[in-house]
Amino acid sequence: MPDERTYGEEEVAEIFRIAAEARHEAGGTGLAPVNGFTLAELQSIGGEVGLAPERVAQAAAAVELRRGALRRSELGMPIAVGRTVDLPRAPTDREWEMLVADLRETFGARGRAGSRGEVREWTNGNLNAFVEPTPKGYRLRLSTTKAQGLALNRMGAVSLVMALVTLVVLYLTGALAGEMLGPVMLSMMGGGALAWNALRLPGWAQEREGQMEAIAVRAKTLLGAPPAPRLSGPGDPLLMPG
Repeated sequence: MPDERTYGEEEVAEIFRIAAEARHEAGGTGLAPVNGFTLAELQSIGGEVGLAPERVAQAAAAVELRRGALRRSELGMPIAVGRTVDLPRAPTDREWEMLVADLRETFGARGRAGSRGEVREWTNGNLNAFVEPTPKGYRLRLSTTKAQGLALNRMGAVSLVMALVTLVVLYLTGALAGEMLGPVMLSMMGGGALAWNALRLPGWAQEREGQMEAIAVRAKTLLGAPPAPRLSGPGDPLLMPG
């Protein structure tokens, strides 16, 4: 039997903070900093201060899931985010439909769902969700790229380089004084594109990361329970007379 997961001091504080926020209550838990709590111990302690066990479990899952957060940046700005979380088992057909419904509602996009072998996928442009097998079981992998942000970053960088090259050429040819408008316009265009991205991309990344974290928590909670028994239909052999 594998060793039970334990949570360190900072994780314990974060778990109870999240659980308390979910219950809309302020104040600390009154816990002394101790290392090595198991989830069962955290739930027991949380029960003493009025936190429901499921809230503590969801908060612990949220802390665990943050380890799977991924972010890719370009020019110091986030242009792609993702999240990967291990699942206790593969979803049933009904559970997969529930996950797809959650994805559509959370991201406000219909997208397209499909499957290839054991891999299930939902895609909406650059936004992707995959449930796929791993050597140890299954995982949910979420990812998205801000294509417009990526294009603006590159356009801005190219414009600034062109402006600099033009300035150098004009200076060397002695025509700098009369031909300043071109490089100034290029530099303004490039700087404006980068400034616009610098203002909006951090907010976009934070929003997407929050959405992915919420989906990952709900998916892990959903698949943490045994699959529901299949309802027998009129043609089921179990219902047919012998």
